[in-house]
Parts: sequence; structure tokens; C-alpha cells
Amino acid sequence: MTNARDLLASWAEKHDNDPEKPAIPAATVIVLRDGEEGLETLLLRRNSKLKFAGGMWVFPGGRIDPEDYGTAPDDQYAAARTAAVREAFEESGQRLGPDALQWFAHWSPPSIAPKRFATWFFLAAASDDDVAIDHGEIHDSSWSTPAEALRLVDAKEIELTPPTWVTLYDLSKFETVDSALEGLGGRDPRFYVTKVANSPDGPVAMWEGDAGYENGDVEAPGLHHRLLMGHDGFRFSDSALTTTSPSTSD
Repeated sequence: MTNARDLLASWAEKHDNDPEKPAIPAATVIVLRDGEEGLETLLLRRNSKLKFAGGMWVFPGGRIDPEDYGTAPDDQYAAARTAAVREAFEESGQRLGPDALQWFAHWSPPSIAPKRFATWFFLAAASDDDVAIDHGEIHDSSWSTPAEALRLVDAKEIELTPPTWVTLYDLSKFETVDSALEGLGGRDPRFYVTKVANSPDGPVAMWEGDAGYENGDVEAPGLHHRLLMGHDGFRFSDSALTTTSPSTSD
């Protein structure tokens, strides 16, 4: 896999943050375990009174604090790993070692977002610790198979942000922790710089490779890399990644 710092530097050259609204560096960790029905991931429900993602189900994570940089103030990759480990313990009681984390994605929100977090996404196998939440910032927790979590979104029983939804969609292709770590953690990390457009069926989040990504035209002919957040559920199209004809997953 390509060196993490080289990947980040290459991406930054092409995708400068909006100087008027710089994104806040953050990190999250997707905690995985093997359950009776297959691969499960830990989801946490944020306090509905919080301004950012209030009431939504999320992975453990948060902003990178100055202390997370330690003695390497320019090494955001190392700081992100430290922050992910810290947040996993603070929000869920999971004790994870930095070496257990596998970086597999980096997400940047659209410029229209009221609060922008540029977030490193890591994978890790769960520790033997029981899940413990503070009932303050985090109000509930659940181990769920990715497929069940996606079903609950379409049933309007839970809410997810697009990065969480797409991550669960990717994880739904794997049956075990080991296969997920090998499949997602073994590839070069993907960078998602989100752009949002409107369609008659609802908002559409688009990423690089989508035919409508550059100009925001959801009707542009060509390959897709998008998530339609429709009135009747979420639908993901990733033909730009698979290089096949456009297809939709409900």
C-alpha cells in the first residue's frame, strides 16, 4: 500500500480546503467484531440536542486535539491515529492500540456544511472491553451487521450521514473481521470530497468519478459515484469505481 503521508500530500495538492472555511481535522474508528450473524460494527447514537449530527448513529470519533500531535506537530497521520484511539476509549470504552488501526478512507464535507470536519477513517478489531458510553454526548450504542443498519435507514428508524452509510455499504460485502480488514485495509485509502446537488427524488451526494461531480448536474450522462438520499430510502451507484454500466443498490 502507498505510504500514508505521500497519499495525503498528493491529495492535498489537488484539493485545497476553502480558505474561508477550513475543515477541522478529525478521526474516527470503525470497531468490528464477528457476531452470530456475521460481521458486526459498533454504532453510537449522539445526543439529539447536539448541534453537529445530533440524534444520528455514528462511529466513535471526534476532532484531532493539539495534544494528539505529541512531539510531531506536522504529522497529521500519526495524530489522527492517536485521536482515533483516544476517541474510541472516551466514547465507547474500547481500548485499541494505534498499531491495530488500518487507515482506509478520508472524508471531506461539502463547503455548504455548517461545520466541516476532514476525517480520517480507520478500521480496527474490537477489544475485549465492554462497551461503555457516557450518556451525555453519546446516548446509546449498538452492535449491528452493516446490512441491518442500512435496512433501518430505509425504514426511517435510524439516521446516518453519507460517510457512515457508504462505509457500512462497503462493509456489507464482507462476512468476517479478517476479510474486512484485508479487503478495505489492504487497499490504498480512498479520498472522498463530497459535493451535494438536488434531484427530483432528493439530495444527491457525489464524489470524484461521477459524471455530474464537476458541475453538479445530476442528469449528466456517464458513470456514477453517488448516494441518492431519496424519500423512499438511500440508493448508492458506484459504476465509476467498478467501470461497469450504472447500477443501483437499495
